[in-house]
This record gives sequence, structure tokens and C-alpha cells, in this order.
Amino acid sequence: MRHAPVVVHRIFPSGGRQVTLRTSNGEESLGLARSDEDVIEFLRRAGMPDPDDVVLGGAELLDWEWDTPHVYEADPPTDDLP
Repeated sequence: MRHAPVVVHRIFPSGGRQVTLRTSNGEESLGLARSDEDVIEFLRRAGMPDPDDVVLGGAELLDWEWDTPHVYEADPPTDDLP
């Protein structure tokens, strides 16, 4: 099974998603993204060519774990408060 080199992890309850780069030594943290622009900047700093294309259309290079791609905020609780 092949894994994409970039992983955008599940949304933290407080918002944002950890972004990691898979390397031959494991995973390297690139930062906490709160938008697609953050992910693009992390990839640019990591030296990835055409980071805009990777985030906006490079499904083979990017794994969006658990949550909907391009979403960075947790859903508010749906419990009714008294």
C-alpha cells in the first residue's frame, strides 16, 4: 500500500490540523494549519514544488485523515444547553 508523502491529520477539538511530511526517517511535523494557505506555506518551506497544486488538486501527494478535506474547524457541539 502506497501512502502520500503529506498528511493533514484530523481536526483538533480547538481547531486546526497537524500537517506532517513522511520521510525515510518517519514523519516530520510541518506545523498546525488553520487554512489551506497554511498548508501551502508549510509545503513551500519544506521545498515541495508547486505546493498550491498539491493542496488544491494533488490527491496522490496528500492524505486528508478522518475529516473533510479543506476544513480546519471542529463542528460545534450539537447538544442543547439548558
